[in-house]
Amino acid sequence: MAETIKLSIKRQDSPDSTSYWEDFEIPYRPNMNVISALMEIQRNPVNSKGEKTTPVTWDMSCLEEVCGACSMVINGNARQSCTALIDQYEQPIKLEPMSTFPIVRDLQVDRSRMFDSLKRVKAWVPIDGTYDLGEGPRMPEKKRQVAYELSKCMTCGVCLEVCPNVNSKSDFMGAAPISQVRLFNLHPTGSMSKDERLDALMGKGGIAECGMAQNCVKACPKGIPLTTSIAAMQRETTFHMFKSFFGSDHEVE
Repeated sequence: MAETIKLSIKRQDSPDSTSYWEDFEIPYRPNMNVISALMEIQRNPVNSKGEKTTPVTWDMSCLEEVCGACSMVINGNARQSCTALIDQYEQPIKLEPMSTFPIVRDLQVDRSRMFDSLKRVKAWVPIDGTYDLGEGPRMPEKKRQVAYELSKCMTCGVCLEVCPNVNSKSDFMGAAPISQVRLFNLHPTGSMSKDERLDALMGKGGIAECGMAQNCVKACPKGIPLTTSIAAMQRETTFHMFKSFFGSDHEVE
């Protein structure tokens, strides 16, 4: 095993500055992940030329692949860096920020577009919190199991990064918000806002702009059935469109 770890990091000092690559070489320790390697550089920000440099900036929080904050592109693949083990990669390990989102600095990106999409589709269960409502409604077990899988989404942005339909020329919201519509429409209380969510999906940047490349489901760190959710929501929006156009007694269900 190599005694050192070689990293090549794509850096950018500010959102408007030019990006550049900087190489680092740090001591090897068993069981290191990409985050621990970045922490080593942060403790001693010296590049492979022996020059003092600025610490590398990146996002992280839980270090357990739950928060979604530490997404980046590692050797060409978008993923969570907290679960990226050094021993699994060929060196030099190339670290880049996700290109779908605006750069803040170095490996840190602004994922606001994802959270804005969640607001747009009302990805929450509306309840009156002014008094104790008691226990929530029960869900059938099969529906609960589906909802549990969908609830694993951590808004990490990987599905948007790998999607060819999410780019500077498109407003497509991506797979994650669409799947969250399915999640909250499954909920007995959340389904009360079902039509509003479907209307949002049918708007600009919505589900009609999905090209079904299926990159999202392959890249999702949590194994969420994103393409199944997209297909389900395509079916639901089609039914919703016909009911809205022709009118139906079902609208009062």
